[in-house]
Amino acid sequence: MTQSIDVVVPTSGRPALGRLLLSLAAAEGPRPGRVIVVDDRVDRSRPLALEAADLPVEIVEGHGRGPASARNIGWRASTADWIAFLDDDVVCSAGWLDALRADLADQPAAVGGSQGQIVVPLPENRRPTDWERQVKGLEGAAWATADMAYRRSTLAALGGFDERFPRAYREDADLALRAEEAGWRLVAGRRRVEHLVPEPRGWESLRRQRGNADDALMLRRHGPGWRRRIGGGRGRRVQHLATAGALLLALGAAFGEHRRLAAAAGGLWLASTAEFAGRRIAPGPRSTPEVVEMLVTSAAIPPLASWHWLRGLARHFRPRRRLAVLFDRDGTLVEDVPYNGDPALVRPRAGARAALDRLRRESVPIAVVSNQSGVARGVLTHAQVEAVNRRVEELLGPIGTWLVCPHGPDQGCDCRKPRPGLVLRAADRLGLPPRRCVVVGDIGADVEAARAAGARGILVPTPVTRPEEIAAAPEVAADLEAAVDRLLR
Repeated sequence: MTQSIDVVVPTSGRPALGRLLLSLAAAEGPRPGRVIVVDDRVDRSRPLALEAADLPVEIVEGHGRGPASARNIGWRASTADWIAFLDDDVVCSAGWLDALRADLADQPAAVGGSQGQIVVPLPENRRPTDWERQVKGLEGAAWATADMAYRRSTLAALGGFDERFPRAYREDADLALRAEEAGWRLVAGRRRVEHLVPEPRGWESLRRQRGNADDALMLRRHGPGWRRRIGGGRGRRVQHLATAGALLLALGAAFGEHRRLAAAAGGLWLASTAEFAGRRIAPGPRSTPEVVEMLVTSAAIPPLASWHWLRGLARHFRPRRRLAVLFDRDGTLVEDVPYNGDPALVRPRAGARAALDRLRRESVPIAVVSNQSGVARGVLTHAQVEAVNRRVEELLGPIGTWLVCPHGPDQGCDCRKPRPGLVLRAADRLGLPPRRCVVVGDIGADVEAARAAGARGILVPTPVTRPEEIAAAPEVAADLEAAVDRLLR
């Protein structure tokens, strides 16, 4: 059976986007159902670099929160069986579309994703620079979304990309590890793209050290063996920490007039920095600008990388005392329109925007957990559910984490409330134990899902809430603002 395929391209507005679309239009093979370009620019004053192409291109607005958020918006706008993600700075090979179909055809249900081959061409007339070698590393990167296709059902079950990864770094590896942990297999395909080396900004290697904070999140989510599982090397974490420690010791000893200790620590720092710089200079072009940049950045990277790593550890491993609030959608945040697939019918509940804004000001994470059995009943599509969700965010502000159960009551899933699956997954996505989560809903199933997950439940009754549900609820609030008052106290 032929399976439908959409292509999703998040873009920060790079001119290379037009080149990608032209290469996709020229590729041999059946056209994708849709090419969804997610405009994730903060400044949209200039038009996107969209070249004229025989493609079903659609532009969807992102939130300017990075590639994880943009890809989530893209795949949720799709109804296809498979979502093929491409970066906006790749070029598709002549047979890419045919090869994509072949890679995805007849894959067993246990296969959740397929990776394309990435080729990074380097200059032939000189040795590559440090930046070019870093980009070249994409050729061996496991499950890089420069060219990665996932089943839509896999993405829906996992909740998509984790938007706590704000950069184009580790968010793809995190999704792949979560897919494997959930039982899906990821396979290598035969299609190919060229990933051209973008023009680096000045001192790019220093900016990239912010990714060390994302490594701390990977450690938090997947344990100490995560690098081995994605096929990565050991890195220089230990060396960088030792080098930064030697520098701090040397400075402290010098300030305290401990000359011998300062000299010993300073010598250790100098030797380690020289070794690091030599490793980076030797394979490069060894031009004067490159050597100068390598010397300066080799001294700056160890303390900078260590700082971001420790900052990430402090953020992701700190004692979890804060709460997260998980809202039901229909009847709680918006008026309940049975099986609503029309964004025009979305009407916020009284006080919903004020309640959410107050939580945002207090930096309280929020999510939506919603039963949508209309999908299983055939009266709603995934795309209609996502369109309504987007309209909710337009009216009530960004929410970010959406978890939806599309199953019917007789399908035996673990996610349909009053079962705990949606609450447990939301807690995992937000990085909190369930006991630190509060479920706010308008019917007994919301409160029962909270109880089953070990979370706290607050009922906000509406005219359709049954009296016995109100009597059985452990906590009842008159409205959303009263519920938030209760939580923040």
